[in-house]
Amino acid sequence: MVEDYISKKDRIISTAIDIISESGISALTTRNIAIKENMSEALLYKYYGNIDEVLQDVIDYYFKFDKGIRATINAKNVSYIDKVKAYVDSYAVYYDNYYALSVIMLQYEELLHNINTRDKIADGVLERSRFLEELFDGAIKAREIKDVMTSQELSVMVSAVIVRLTLNRRFVYNKDSFQSEMNRYISKLMDILKFD
Repeated sequence: MVEDYISKKDRIISTAIDIISESGISALTTRNIAIKENMSEALLYKYYGNIDEVLQDVIDYYFKFDKGIRATINAKNVSYIDKVKAYVDSYAVYYDNYYALSVIMLQYEELLHNINTRDKIADGVLERSRFLEELFDGAIKAREIKDVMTSQELSVMVSAVIVRLTLNRRFVYNKDSFQSEMNRYISKLMDILKFD
C-alpha cells in the first residue's frame, strides 16, 4: 500500500490541503484534521503544536518545487518565450495532478492576514512573480516580444490568468486539463506580443 510509505506528517498536510480545498481555511482545525485522519486530536499534537504549524507546512509544501522548477527552466537552451511557456506549463501540470493544492492561491489574502504564514506566502508569491518578470525582461531584451508592456505588467497578467482559471475550475467542470487551458492562453498572449 502506498499509504504505508507516506509519513504521518505528510498525510496530515495532505488532509489539511483537502480541507482547505473543500471548505476554506476557516474549516482547518485540529478537530477536522483528526476526524479526517481517523485519529485523536491528542495524537495530532504529537506532530504539530497547533493549527498554525500545520498551515506553515502546507505553505512550505505549496512552494516545495519552486527552486527546482526555476533551475530547470534556467537550464533550458531555448528562447525566453519557450521558457515562459515551460514555466507556466510546469505549474499547470502540477495543479492538474494535485488539484486541491491549487486552491492555496485562492487563499492568498487570508494567508497574508495570518502572522504565521504572511512572510512565507509573500516571499513565495513574490519570488514566482520576479522569476516571470526576469523571463519576460529577457524576451523583451532579446526582441522576442514587443515592449508594449513592461515585464512586471506581463507577469501580473499571467499570474491573473492562472488565478482566474483556477477560480473558474471551482465554478464549472471543464473537460480540458488545466495544462491545455493554460497553454492556450499563454500561447495566445505570446502570439500577440511577438514581432510580425
